[in-house]
Amino acid sequence: MKYLPLMHNFERKTCLIVGGGKVALRRAKSVLAAGGIVDVIAPTCLPELFDLVHQYKSGQYKNGQYQAEDIDPRYALVIAATNDRQINQAIAQQCKAKNILVNVVDDSSLCDVTFPAIVDRNPILVAISSGSASPQFSKLLRERINTFIPNGYGKLAELFGRYRKRVKSSIPKTKDRAVFWNKVVHSYIAESALSGNLEQAEAQLKGAIDNHEKLEQCGEVYLIGAGPGDPDLLTLRALRLLQQSEVIVYDRLVAPEILNRLEQGKDLIYVGKQRANHSVAQPQINELLIRYASQGRRVARLKGGDPFIFGRGGEEIENLAAHNIPFQVIPGITAANGCASYAGIPLTHRDHAQSVRFVTGQLQNGAVNLNWAELTAADQTLVFYMGLQGLPIICENLIKHGAATNTPAALIEKGTTLQQKVHISTLEELAALLESIEIHAPTLTIVGSVVNLHASLHWFNKSVSS
Repeated sequence: MKYLPLMHNFERKTCLIVGGGKVALRRAKSVLAAGGIVDVIAPTCLPELFDLVHQYKSGQYKNGQYQAEDIDPRYALVIAATNDRQINQAIAQQCKAKNILVNVVDDSSLCDVTFPAIVDRNPILVAISSGSASPQFSKLLRERINTFIPNGYGKLAELFGRYRKRVKSSIPKTKDRAVFWNKVVHSYIAESALSGNLEQAEAQLKGAIDNHEKLEQCGEVYLIGAGPGDPDLLTLRALRLLQQSEVIVYDRLVAPEILNRLEQGKDLIYVGKQRANHSVAQPQINELLIRYASQGRRVARLKGGDPFIFGRGGEEIENLAAHNIPFQVIPGITAANGCASYAGIPLTHRDHAQSVRFVTGQLQNGAVNLNWAELTAADQTLVFYMGLQGLPIICENLIKHGAATNTPAALIEKGTTLQQKVHISTLEELAALLESIEIHAPTLTIVGSVVNLHASLHWFNKSVSS
């Protein structure tokens, strides 16, 4: 390990930057963000840098060339940010002679310190350094880490920090405090804070401190939308809650790749349903959620698409509420949005449709009972879920109630996955198409003139396979 990673308290300390360009500006912003003071020496200076120097902490700007006597022991750090290698070398030599830390831009061999890529969730800071070997790689890692650390982590850390002394007073033994904080981090208290309810989290933390011996894991259910098929469409919040769940109750339409991303040790319970074949009936699913949550376990109810769009999510949370089980609802990208986007079919378009309707096409006693007159209104897009078996009936009734026989229709199978196929037809010909080719569920049907846009727009969508 070439570098010793340290977090330096730079509050009210002064830094000298030699150079007035873009790199000097970036370094100045970093120092000022840490509470430091910045002096700048340069013959020319960017206006933004000039303003920053004078706006924060009484910094000074010297208009001119660097001189040896400018390296003053009062500086805690000197940054050589000129485009002249000889000047940078001279600055580094003088700093080392006076035991002043120096950072030389683009020359790690002369540096005492380097500037890492930073993920800032104040007061949490994550610094990534490649030891100047590959700054671009450090930036790439920062982007990845930045994506997966919620903003709420900083607020959660700040809350915990304010109560450290109180916890220490209430729980004198170090080992017992460690157990307490470990419980809190994985409890409803942390989840309240991460969900944005800081007042509730603080009240819960106070109660836990006063009754720390009785602090137990509180069960909770996360009703999570897994999206329409592509595992990359899972939301960041959904992924975070999946990772911290102990029990995963999942449907048939949940992509296997999502489950493969979870760490081992979780209880995976399959409750998938197919047409006329429910492996687990809905009352049993409700009972499963209550049973595991009542045991103090975190339960993820993972559903394809969005749990509130033909997913019976409303029924499940009604049942949880009736039994006083805490729950959260995490929306997912519903099949209509996902499949239409991947097929290059905008659901609304100024020239084609000013509204969109999501409709269940499921057969009930061999019929599809819908308000057909409303569904044939002009300037709208219809999206039929679960309508594969009833599709001939749907097309027949739409035409019967006034829809043009040549109304465009798209049948999308296995939408948003690598196996996606988009079949373009019309209301009149769609039933015949079903008889001529083999279609694999899940499917989604889009009806309306927006379907005509597929021919031109899907070529520009790299996600599409038609």
